[in-house]
Order: sequence, then structure tokens, then C-alpha cells
Amino acid sequence: MTTPTRRCALVCGASGGIGRATAELLASRGDRVLVLARREDRLKAVVARLAGSGHAAVVADLSHPGQLAEIAATLLATHGPIHVLVNNAGGPPGGPLLDASTGALGDAFAVHVQSPHVLVQALVPGMKEAGWGRIVNVISTSVKQPIPGLGVSNTVRAATANWAKTLAGELAPHGITVNNVLPGATFTARLEAIAESRATQSGRPVEAVLDDMRTVIPAGRFARPQEIARAIAFLASDDAAYITGVNVPVDGGRTGSL
Repeated sequence: MTTPTRRCALVCGASGGIGRATAELLASRGDRVLVLARREDRLKAVVARLAGSGHAAVVADLSHPGQLAEIAATLLATHGPIHVLVNNAGGPPGGPLLDASTGALGDAFAVHVQSPHVLVQALVPGMKEAGWGRIVNVISTSVKQPIPGLGVSNTVRAATANWAKTLAGELAPHGITVNNVLPGATFTARLEAIAESRATQSGRPVEAVLDDMRTVIPAGRFARPQEIARAIAFLASDDAAYITGVNVPVDGGRTGSL
């Protein structure tokens, strides 16, 4: 199975944080990168910074999976086969699971399971034809150890992980791998929002909450988005051709399980 001469990658949630860092790294390694998110202005700024040429912004909202099939068809018609898919989206709001509405669960399922599924169904035929493909899902260490206060996220991330494991078995004969990267606490807008929410609930300063979050990380610090991007890029490479159906924590040793 031969790697395409110049791969095309679709990176979701690429307007900031881990998604943007991943787009920048893949572009620096020679890929054509399509960056997907809701805000066109931010996406255009990301595209302008990418090394190389042939990149494009894709405006789409992952909370509306019904719209994605048409968007994906347009992408394929315009850019040709897409060989690398990075499923990445911001997590749902925090809070106890018992307090979550069924609507909140449904909304999270749409973003983190249904939308990736629509994209996979659209892109896999081209990967099969090439005999080569990489699907990397950015989820959470909560699939190994639920995180207190993130009830909806814990629930839907586990669904994503098992969806990916199932696909890995189905797609492996076609030279397509499916893997999950599980970021630990990464210094992004998402982490800041979680810290601010906990600070509001506890009446403590945000910095004190962030300090508490660091104390449970053996490495003693938060990850940088670029560090998560390197794990994603590895799983999207030829070097990872015999790795499929796995969860890869990138968490500074925080997760209390293997």
C-alpha cells in the first residue's frame, strides 16, 4: 500500500488550539490541509499562516451533521480524495451527569459521533481507492478514567472511542487506520473555560484552580497544543501503518490506568 504522493488532510476544529496546531504541523510536513470550523475569519487567518500551498478553509458547524454530507461532497469534487481525517471538536459544557438534559446528551452525540460518522462515510471510499488512509479522533482521557464534573463529555467520549474501535476493525483490510488521541489538560481556551467555571462554583481565584489542576499531573504542567499535534501527526504517518484501534493518552502521566 503506497502513500499518496501529496496527501490531503481535513482537520476539524482547526480555528484554534489543538486543531490549529495540527493543521500547522501537517502543512509543514507537506500535506495540503483543509481546515474546518464555524468561523470563516479565524479559518482564513489559519490558512494564511500555513506553510506550502493548496490549503483551504471549510466553514461548517459540527453540531449540524445533516449538513456535512453535502459539504464533504463539495470538498471531494473540488480538492479530490482526502487521505487524512482529524476529527476534533470542543467538548460539551461541564456539570454533573445527573443534571444534564437529554437534549445536552443529544447535542454532544451529534458533534462527537454523528458528524464524524458522516465525514467518514463520505471520505472512506477515496481512502479505499488509494489503499491508504488515516482517521484520528481527538477525544479525552475520560475514556479511560471519567473526569469529575464533565458528565456529558465522559459519556459521549466513550461512545466515540467504541465507534472508532469498531471502524478500525472494518477498515484495516483497506490500509486505513483509525486511532484516538486522548489529550490530558492542554492549555487551550477549553481548559481556561473549565477553570473559570470551577472558580465561579468554588469562589476561588482562577489561578488557584489552575494550580490544583497542575498538582495531579506528574509532569507538573499543562500540555501545549503542539505536543498533542505531534501525536496526531505520528498516527497520520506511514510510521504508524501497523497501529490501529488504539487510544493514545498524551497527558503527562495523569491518567491512573494503562
